[in-house]
Amino acid sequence: MQLNALELTSFAGGRFLLPVEAEKIIVKGICWDSREVSVGDLYLAIPGSRVDGHDFVADCISKGASACLIEHALDDRQMESIAGSNAALILVDSVIGALERIAAAWRQKAGATVIALTGSSGKTTTKNLMSRVLSSFGPTIATIGNQNNELGVPATLLRIDPETRFAVVEMGMRGLHQLELLCAFAQPDMALVTNVGTSHMELLGSRENIARAKAEPFASLREGGVAFINSSDEYANCLRDFGNTRRPGIEEVFFDGSGVDPQSYPIDIRPKVYASDVQVNDRGCASFVLHLPNGQAECSLGIAGLHNVHNACAAAAVGWKLGMDAHRIAGALAGAQAVAGRQQVLCASCGATVIDDTYNANPDSMKASLAMFASMDVEGRRFAVLGDMGELGDFTEAGHALVGECAVGAKVDRLYCVGALSKGIAAAALRAGMPEDAVWHTEDVGLLISRLKDELGQGDAVLVKASHSMALERIVEGLID
Repeated sequence: MQLNALELTSFAGGRFLLPVEAEKIIVKGICWDSREVSVGDLYLAIPGSRVDGHDFVADCISKGASACLIEHALDDRQMESIAGSNAALILVDSVIGALERIAAAWRQKAGATVIALTGSSGKTTTKNLMSRVLSSFGPTIATIGNQNNELGVPATLLRIDPETRFAVVEMGMRGLHQLELLCAFAQPDMALVTNVGTSHMELLGSRENIARAKAEPFASLREGGVAFINSSDEYANCLRDFGNTRRPGIEEVFFDGSGVDPQSYPIDIRPKVYASDVQVNDRGCASFVLHLPNGQAECSLGIAGLHNVHNACAAAAVGWKLGMDAHRIAGALAGAQAVAGRQQVLCASCGATVIDDTYNANPDSMKASLAMFASMDVEGRRFAVLGDMGELGDFTEAGHALVGECAVGAKVDRLYCVGALSKGIAAAALRAGMPEDAVWHTEDVGLLISRLKDELGQGDAVLVKASHSMALERIVEGLID
């Protein structure tokens, strides 16, 4: 983004509070954390329940912020401090609302192809794979980290520059109509849903309602838009119904990474992009034949987990639709690497293998990680450290029990459960036949680290996974320290 303060104020629907030479003030980025402001940034003074961003406006301007969006007047001390700074102080009705208007205007001005990406699990991995695929074809930007909310989505759009051809925009969801609001200013040309799972059950009450919420990007597509749908998802037709993807002017593209014969699907959801001959090596990484309507290629992934074949096929479907061939896509997918907290394979100080999958968890992703863990070639013992999963509502007990049962089927030798809710994982594992001396529960992370250090040895492997709120990266850090 590069806007002068006059354009910025016009887009935001605000007004200046300080006399400035607006055309000469250039804004190059945005920031809402006063500790991270850079020269040329637009600082967003967001009022909060505990901290009011307006309290840091003068400090941000002293650090080089070119402009600040505010919702209410500043105190006399701050106004005196910034007088004569030649920074733009812009008063708006709502900082978040103004940010959305700026992002919508910039998105139209920049003109890149915008792909909205959501789903119950696999969003970030698919985003990373899609970014790699499209970057091999043209200048591409994608959501940074987990910036997928009402602040992160505008921030992503504002990183589009005139040379950008593709923008991959990950969108998170906390309830009905949130994705609809994000798409109202993101105005995607294409939308992809990885799957409909059980995360957010607490907020939405049923998988049908989750599908209803996840389908909102499909409903936002304008004429000429493309909806990418996972053929193997049992809620595929619900997504089509709720997103009205069969309406005139919308193209449906189905993908599937299950390895199932595409002819086995009903003709109306038969995948155009799919995998066959799927195999997994001793590191848990999959190889397969990638099929596109215009050809096929052998593809090998460098990230562990059979479920990532789905994510790869999702990314491939977008690449194909935008004009890429199978060999170029397969080459881009092969170079992808795991990122911190997402099935990243590390080495403990004792020589054991640590799989850091601590970024987040729900029953579906737990099941996928345990399946990946089972497929790995491990010389010694398999330890699974599994923690609480949040936002499951009425599915909390059943969801944790399902994970315990999966652990038994995943060749786990030692199951360590951490957190109050994970008692349900331990209990279900015992009921499913895991020996009592192989299961241990605690709420003390420090004690768990100490016990793991005593027990783990050369050739062993440990999988660590839980919801982000459990902060189990502490365990990973403790083991590799």
